Amino acid sequence: MEHFQKLLTRDESDAFAARIEDEFEKVGFGLWAVEVCDVAPFVGFVGLHRVPFDAPFTPAVEVGWRIAREHWGHGYVTEAAREAVRYGLEVVGLDEIVSFTTPGNVRSWKVMERLGMVRDPESDFDHPYVPPGHRLERHVFYRFPTSG
Repeated sequence: MEHFQKLLTRDESDAFAARIEDEFEKVGFGLWAVEVCDVAPFVGFVGLHRVPFDAPFTPAVEVGWRIAREHWGHGYVTEAAREAVRYGLEVVGLDEIVSFTTPGNVRSWKVMERLGMVRDPESDFDHPYVPPGHRLERHVFYRFPTSG
């Protein structure tokens, strides 16, 4: 969570889970709970999410993740994100899937690159939910390369 402004309270976490369930009901996709058999029943989430704010690249759907630190480095995020992207493109029929993070979140950059995404510096942006001047305000933007 070092690349997020704060930890969620229990009430905020419950509200977030309710929004995830609502997104599944409304659009047929969302953030999946990730279980690692014989390791842990819940290590975090990975999936697709409609970008909930206005930006030059919206409307958009992002692939995103949050995994507990003790489960980093095992390939869980890359494996699940690859499946989420496949699902979004092939089953849902999305035209594009994007991703973004703070400049310091190199681990997430690497996942995006393993997925085949490329940095689009012209689309980097200041996150509207982060206070101006905050160290996490600036975000780098990744997308899949377009053919042609």
